[in-house]
Amino acid sequence: MASGQLSRAEALACTACMHACHVMLYSDTKTQLFGKFPIRHIILMQMRFDGLLGFPGGLVNPSKETLEAGLSRELLEELGVALPVSVEDHVGSCHAPDSSSSSSSSSSSSSSRLITHFYVKKMEEEQIREVERAAASTATDHGHEVLGMVRVPLYTLRGGKGLGSFLSHAFIGNARSQLVDSLLRLNLVAPEELHKALTSSLTTHTHSAGDLKSALALTVAKWKQL
Repeated sequence: MASGQLSRAEALACTACMHACHVMLYSDTKTQLFGKFPIRHIILMQMRFDGLLGFPGGLVNPSKETLEAGLSRELLEELGVALPVSVEDHVGSCHAPDSSSSSSSSSSSSSSRLITHFYVKKMEEEQIREVERAAASTATDHGHEVLGMVRVPLYTLRGGKGLGSFLSHAFIGNARSQLVDSLLRLNLVAPEELHKALTSSLTTHTHSAGDLKSALALTVAKWKQL
């Protein structure tokens, strides 16, 4: 078993740990961008309250509810619709990265004591659209813990734009690796195409670092004028 990975039984046996469940919702689609770039699949993620990208979900308490029941409860709050999630949708469990917490409800908890459970659920395209509509209109967490739902662009445009640019953004915990692993495991993106996107992402990240330094210098200059 890979480092940090746990079996479901091992994860649930850790009663001293906090637990969080998240799910990747996706569907197939025949639509095209600008009528010529196949979108192929719709994958939903969200912009969190902390400015990081992540998957819908949150903290659950295995001593009071099943992982799936807890996840469905979190989805109702964040997406505005009750989505049943089954044990069969469970992909894996692991210790959260030490650098940050995957919980949207408790930023002060130690991530080393947090176990994350990841699920993948395939839906029909209209169901995905219903989720998007509800998330922006009826979800209690919209505008608070969740700033908005976003789709993952799985295509690559000229200059590496699209998936490469998306992957260069900041993600919470291990959400980026969960996304990449799911793309490969479900054959949603060809390995060579994903490799090109990640390579482009590194270039974009380098350029973004330069832009941030310029913005910081501008801010310092303005600050000194006050």
